[in-house]
Amino acid sequence: MEQNIGVFDPALAGLLESLVGSRDAISASKEELDFLSNLLQSKELHALFKVYNTIVDRVRDDRRCSPVLSSSMQTTLDVMEVILPRIALSDTSRQLFQLLQNPHIQGLLCAHDAVAQKDYLPRLPDIPQEMDEDEETIKIVQLVKSTEPLDGEPDSAEPIVGATIKTDEENGKIIIARVMHGGAADRSGLINVGDEVCEVNGINVEGKSPADVLQILQHSEGTITFKLIPADPKNGSRESKMKVRAHFDFNTDVDPYIPCKEAGLSFSKGEVLHIVSQDDPYWWQARKEGDRNMRAGLIPSKALQERKIIHERLSMTDQKKKWVMDTINGGCIGGGGMTCLPDRSLAKDPLCGSLAALNDLGEDMASECSVRTRVKKVIYDAAESDDYDREDIATYEEVVKLYPRNELPRPIVLVGPPGVGRNELKRRIMELNPDKYHTPVPHTSRSPRPGEVNGKEYNFVSRELMEEQIARGEFLEFGEYKGNLYGTSLESVKSIIRSGLTCIINPHYQALKMLRTPDIKPYIVYIKPPVFDILKSTRNAAFAMSTFDETNSRGFTDDEFNEILRSSKRIEFLYDHWFDEIIVNDDFKLALEQLLEADHKLKTEPLWAPAAWLQ
Repeated sequence: MEQNIGVFDPALAGLLESLVGSRDAISASKEELDFLSNLLQSKELHALFKVYNTIVDRVRDDRRCSPVLSSSMQTTLDVMEVILPRIALSDTSRQLFQLLQNPHIQGLLCAHDAVAQKDYLPRLPDIPQEMDEDEETIKIVQLVKSTEPLDGEPDSAEPIVGATIKTDEENGKIIIARVMHGGAADRSGLINVGDEVCEVNGINVEGKSPADVLQILQHSEGTITFKLIPADPKNGSRESKMKVRAHFDFNTDVDPYIPCKEAGLSFSKGEVLHIVSQDDPYWWQARKEGDRNMRAGLIPSKALQERKIIHERLSMTDQKKKWVMDTINGGCIGGGGMTCLPDRSLAKDPLCGSLAALNDLGEDMASECSVRTRVKKVIYDAAESDDYDREDIATYEEVVKLYPRNELPRPIVLVGPPGVGRNELKRRIMELNPDKYHTPVPHTSRSPRPGEVNGKEYNFVSRELMEEQIARGEFLEFGEYKGNLYGTSLESVKSIIRSGLTCIINPHYQALKMLRTPDIKPYIVYIKPPVFDILKSTRNAAFAMSTFDETNSRGFTDDEFNEILRSSKRIEFLYDHWFDEIIVNDDFKLALEQLLEADHKLKTEPLWAPAAWLQ
């Protein structure tokens, strides 16, 4: 025997009574009213209300059910950073640190935070498959107008609800093109990419442009009501967890291609960004790491930024192209020829109002200039590598937090132009603590001189053996001087790392590609020269001897100071996206202090490193 349970919940009973009493005043069909009446009397709905009321009463009566905080995962990370310097001193700290790193513990804390933050958005059920093909489902969504962007055509953006609209090319309808993560539309869970916009505040938008819709929204106050036709059911897009370090500056105020300046996210070179969506091939959604503002902003995708850089370089003046040529081919590397791709125009993409793909770029996208060089065989010149057949276009690099490991300290790599003072910095830091800092012993094919000990000044090997090792790629760098081979082996660097000592090396910058690998994990410190006047005055005041002179018996000339600056520009042009730290050597004592601070940070703090190093 069925029982009417409508009286079990007073709120539903009152709503049902109100519905029955005002049927004649409601502008709805009999079928719609009957459906709503049956829904309000359904035992399933009343059962849900009963569960809800029970939970509310329990929480109200027992505060122990309420979460103490909703950011336990972040608190755990803060605790790990606090106890990290003590793990070598306290066994308890070490055990706690390992426990907090356990994936199951971290998964539990993430689940706790999701519940505490009520991060479970409502989702509409899929459209029933058995419905009539001609029948359309309509959903009505109300959002409160805020300062979040809704953009359409470029230059016609209006801060409204955190979504993007566009005109569908096939049918001319206004549809939702993008939902900004963390915005009002996203938080509602009711507006999805592909939904067709039928009405805004009761105004039919059929035949209107995105700019027309934005005008309607601009003149709306308070609550905004959207009437939408849901898109075909698809797998819901999940927020990406990828984090990247930016290798360029981005300013939404001056970028001519961004579809909505108000929706953009400006950032500076070196900042870490949390990429939350890569659904759009041209404009990703991202937040700055550590930013408490949960709403994401638009940034150029990797592919788009590469195309922009190519376009800018192809559009450079002849003078600028000559400067780039001189920078790439300057320094220790001999001259070469540069062949650029033919000029191609960049078209507007009708889907996002931004740059479209360059026609026929294909595999040439990342190599607009092919540079051929001749490497001089001088002492400590690196082996040729494909770095010098083409210059990389640096945009983003995926990164993760790398925690220090006392048993495998990361080596410190000092790079910079010849004559900037790297050798002296290495010598001084090793003198301060010879039991902590070591440098690899170089190999040579020459015979030992009187007083030299094998394995101390050099590892003395035969020329044949050294040539075989070079051919197998076992040397980090090598060169020939006065008929003898010299070089630094990769194994000598790894041996110091395995011994638990800090390896200090100052290789030729061409060796960075061989060093920057997961098994070595170097911390690259760029020693940068100051401007010409300061470079000259500080070196002359210190009576520094020229490294360009074989006898090392005279000071630097002005031409040599200029050569140091030219070489510095080349290194920065090719490799500045690999630098973990930059120290300007305008005051040697201060530069040494900064190097020691960098080493302390390296051993006590989790630092961003390439994600590939942990895979």
